[in-house]
Amino acid sequence: MDERLQQIYNCVLNGEMDEVTAHIQAALDAQLDPGSILNQGMIAAMQEVGRLFEEGEYFVPEMLIAARTMQDGLALLKPHLVQANVQSAGKVVIGTVKGDLHDIGKNLVTMMLEGAAFEIVDLGVDVAPEKFVEAVKAHQPRIVGLSALLTTTMPSMRTTIEALKAAGVRDQVKVIVGGAPVTEAFAHDIGADGFAPDASRAVKLTKSLVG
Repeated sequence: MDERLQQIYNCVLNGEMDEVTAHIQAALDAQLDPGSILNQGMIAAMQEVGRLFEEGEYFVPEMLIAARTMQDGLALLKPHLVQANVQSAGKVVIGTVKGDLHDIGKNLVTMMLEGAAFEIVDLGVDVAPEKFVEAVKAHQPRIVGLSALLTTTMPSMRTTIEALKAAGVRDQVKVIVGGAPVTEAFAHDIGADGFAPDASRAVKLTKSLVG
């Protein structure tokens, strides 16, 4: 790997937020391909972060700071990716369901997905089913992600899927669900296309559903 790409990779992997943009700017100044900076420098690092998390070497704080470092770098890189016509991996509409104000898990999934080159439409928290329907119609995503942290708000996931069906857009998207109380069995019961227990596996699931 090019030494500059290796430096970007190391910054993301180690969560060096103060240094990542300088290394990305240096790579751009050296005429390195923006797609290579994204794929080899940043996405590869986030994949390694995911692997370390799954193996118990990284925990949520390390994952969060790596994702934030990647986001800082992505803010600088995005205009260059657009100019170079680098395609996104797909569009994802994501939100915490109606009645639930928790966003840490959703935000981590969002950052990890951005780190895997997905285009994100984040609807925020306490999102009503009709807002998800509107977003699917407006943005034409391939994936809809529903998050809930409370057992009392889990039924909103079912209501949202029913609303997508009623609006005639359920077949256009894959619906994935997650959050502390959510299980594989619950996801199957409400008719979701997939469930992920953490942000790292949410990325793998999303890739498998769009791939």
